[in-house]
Amino acid sequence: MTKDEKFKLKRRNQYRLLFRKLFGGENGSLKLLLLISYFLGAMWVWSKQKTLIVFAESMELISPIFQTLLTHSIHAYLVVGGILLTGFAVYPFGRKAAQDQLQSIGLVNHAGMVPILQRKYSDRTNPHISIWEFLNQGIPLDIWESKRTAIEAALDITIIRMKYGKRKSHILLYTVSAQNDLPELRRWKDSYLSSDNFVLTLGEGFVGPVTVNLASIPHILLGGATGSGKSVLLKLLLMQALRKGAEVSIADFKGGVDFPPVWHKKCRMCFDEQELLAFLTKLVEELHRRKKLFASAGLPNIDQYNTETGVNLHRLIFACDEVAEMLDRTGLSKEQKELVNQIESRLATVARLGRAFGIHLILSTQRPDANLISGQIRNNLNCRICGRADNILSQLILDNTDAANQIPKDAKGRFMLHDGTVFQGYLFDEKNI
Repeated sequence: MTKDEKFKLKRRNQYRLLFRKLFGGENGSLKLLLLISYFLGAMWVWSKQKTLIVFAESMELISPIFQTLLTHSIHAYLVVGGILLTGFAVYPFGRKAAQDQLQSIGLVNHAGMVPILQRKYSDRTNPHISIWEFLNQGIPLDIWESKRTAIEAALDITIIRMKYGKRKSHILLYTVSAQNDLPELRRWKDSYLSSDNFVLTLGEGFVGPVTVNLASIPHILLGGATGSGKSVLLKLLLMQALRKGAEVSIADFKGGVDFPPVWHKKCRMCFDEQELLAFLTKLVEELHRRKKLFASAGLPNIDQYNTETGVNLHRLIFACDEVAEMLDRTGLSKEQKELVNQIESRLATVARLGRAFGIHLILSTQRPDANLISGQIRNNLNCRICGRADNILSQLILDNTDAANQIPKDAKGRFMLHDGTVFQGYLFDEKNI
């Protein structure tokens, strides 16, 4: 494309943008109201012009400039009001600065055009979030995503998420001030325990606590490299589950060394495959028993069953700190592989049917091997949480590489949810379980 063609394309684009800002967009109703008010005001000033002229001539001590404005009131109104109205309609604060910054990091299309800031406004659901709306100039969302950290540095913001607007010609950046970055350490307080039924608090996000409701999202897959804080987050979730009256079982093939004695008193611990298979078999039997109970009572889930019958069935939670280690068949004998197959089959049953009956899985892994977690299990672990990770592990947990790209390599306790929410997990004292 020649320079002349680029210039003509840029000029036509500016005309289209001006037309769109004046007569379209999500602020169309407000703009129309202001335009009507402007013309009504002009009519009022016109009707009072003679009165204003007489008033100006009768006031001898009035400033000459003010006297001139009163004498030519309609002209002054039209000029000043028109400038203000046009400025409101077509020029949001900071547009030029934003364009310069985006151009400096190379966020341009093939014609060299830069995304144009159309407006900034507060999110209706959370006033702490500011939404930047850009005309994206044909730059796809994945290009914006690839330049996320550069955009944050250029605009001095922290981006919570990006998405297309009502049309794909617009990009929405949900942001908070860069000064509101997450703390490197946030200690747990008992006041953080949610009072809502089986809502577990994960940590602190950019706009407040981040939670997961096991009543609606029953199973959790947690990933992260060694030292990312994955085990601490797992224990945080299990601690809250215990506080809410759940019965917790933990598979740990390291002999329980990662779980201090207090966990052994509060939870059932499984240390080998045979013991684990026996436990999971009883867990599946309990699932089917509850299924019959709920069916005979005509009730769909554990919460309604407990409320209607007055029976207090506890939620049952099975956790494993390294599920890939548990399901790895490498180097196993035929009998050992069959044992792992049976364990996997029972996990798949709980993952598929456990939600309504109050039976939950919280599985974590640090090994980036998709073959170790079968599709039947993984596809039913709807809550995905990933800490510091490489591209492969991030892809395994979140189905994208966002955790690898957005979580600093030296971060501890920093995680990303499946919906893109970033949070700092709470650190708690295990002695206070």
